[in-house]
Amino acid sequence: MTDADTAAVEAAARELADAETAVALTGAGVSTASGIPDFRSEGGIWDQFDPEEFRYDRFRADPEGFWDRRTDLHEAVYGDDVEPNAAHEALATLEGIGVLDAVITQNIDGLHRAAGSETVVELHGNAAWVVCDSCGQRRDAGPVHERVADGELPPRCSVCDGVLKPDVVLFGEELPQAPFQHARKLAREADAFLVAGSSLAVEPAASLPGTASRTGATLVIVNFDGTRYSASAEYEFRADVTEILPLLADRIDGKT
Repeated sequence: MTDADTAAVEAAARELADAETAVALTGAGVSTASGIPDFRSEGGIWDQFDPEEFRYDRFRADPEGFWDRRTDLHEAVYGDDVEPNAAHEALATLEGIGVLDAVITQNIDGLHRAAGSETVVELHGNAAWVVCDSCGQRRDAGPVHERVADGELPPRCSVCDGVLKPDVVLFGEELPQAPFQHARKLAREADAFLVAGSSLAVEPAASLPGTASRTGATLVIVNFDGTRYSASAEYEFRADVTEILPLLADRIDGKT
């Protein structure tokens, strides 16, 4: 790291530490270091699977076929045990020392909570859960995947016999309003807004840095590639999130 990079990390750390309200938004780039493949990039999951098979209307029309392919998808993404990486741990540290107020995430892997983050807004749901499409009962996805593997297609709710659905936002399904409204409120209130591992290409999450910036927040972006907000960011690090986020946390933790 150059002297200029080190100085930028120091300055960004001061902005985060001095903020009355600091919020992070994370994307797929925070999870890939844990072995979770990216969905949209070349060679990613959508090069192996047809996204049309995982649309909400397909789930409604053919839940048996949906769940048969969903099991294959789940094994491809989470086949090996995945653990939080240094980026997840750094964000949990920042919350633990009172710097970070919340993590907003586009990811569905639950790794932020596993790392110790407590205030997590999951915009697209959490793959560790399933929900009944009829009565709304939520339950652990693990036993349901085992039932599917044993031939129960589609898996059904023990309360109302409705069809169970992964508790994630499927293609063609509306984003739940409560998490997104919470995220927008956090963005409006933020004095510092940290984006980590997101290309900021998917709406409506991609609009959140703009919301924060327009209300006066200092924008810090950590992502390998440039984003639509690169020109608006006070600090941008085109680098590995598992390198920069721990550096930020170390600089701040050492001064608190």
